[in-house]
Amino acid sequence: MRRRSFAGAAFAGIPITGAFAAPQKVQAGDIPTTTFGKTGIRVSVIAQGGARMDLHPDIPAAAAHVRKMYELGITYFDCARLYWDGRSEEAYGIGLQGNRKNVFLTTKSVKRTAKEAEQDLETSLRLLKTDYVDLWQMHSIETQSDIEKLLARGGAMEAFEAAKKAGRCRFIGFTGHFDPAIHAALLKAYDKWDTVMMPVHAADHAYLSFEKTALPEAIERGVGTQAIKVFGKAFLLRSLSPTECLRYALSQPGVHVAICGAGTQGQMEDNIRTVRNFKKMTQAEIAELRKRAITGAGVYTGTTLEYWKKKA
Repeated sequence: MRRRSFAGAAFAGIPITGAFAAPQKVQAGDIPTTTFGKTGIRVSVIAQGGARMDLHPDIPAAAAHVRKMYELGITYFDCARLYWDGRSEEAYGIGLQGNRKNVFLTTKSVKRTAKEAEQDLETSLRLLKTDYVDLWQMHSIETQSDIEKLLARGGAMEAFEAAKKAGRCRFIGFTGHFDPAIHAALLKAYDKWDTVMMPVHAADHAYLSFEKTALPEAIERGVGTQAIKVFGKAFLLRSLSPTECLRYALSQPGVHVAICGAGTQGQMEDNIRTVRNFKKMTQAEIAELRKRAITGAGVYTGTTLEYWKKKA
């Protein structure tokens, strides 16, 4: 399922004068910023996700989208070595050319050995047209075996620590959406993480909850936390509005940034309208959204549709 584009009345709190009134115009400066955990860096509370660059017909079109996101005021750009077989990084490199120092730029590697991870970083820096990334992340950590491999002698951690020491990345982190227990274990196993990325959405509490298991560990350590799967890969939009989904994620304690895989300018403009006057949800509002997310037409109908999580 792909996320739809919403505007106007879909967003609570936006004044409208008629059923088909045009949405309020979005401009640079509308996006709030936050201090990204222990990094101390201020970034936009919403980020452009690199995974959806493949919705564009070619690299020039994707690069034009990236440039437009920058012009709209996005300062956080999420990417990964494997997205769109490397073309996402290439689009970022072209789209952000001339503005590198004005953004927080990330990428990721799925490699588990130091040698392979180092090779990935070389390629990423070349395609991103930069000599450093702000954040380099170990991508898609799923199992205890992953943890053992990356922390072992000759494991990826050696490359990550060396890159940080050499200034080729400013911060290091890890990502995943498979098993919250593994996230918690890795946060405990290594005490120098700067950031972590995990699913945070209104239905997460019902099955293998990252909010219950991994997020508290990140909060305890002051780790900068990025929320993904904010819209539940669009499944949540059966029952919740995109505004509700985004407000929910950003209302959770310890969440600093919501990664939005916006494939169109309209989608990101909708996200910006949501956050520019953002107020955290009350506990009553959060409870009501959690209930709606897992009943009726929501994500859950007796079995989980969170296909990205570990199966029980």
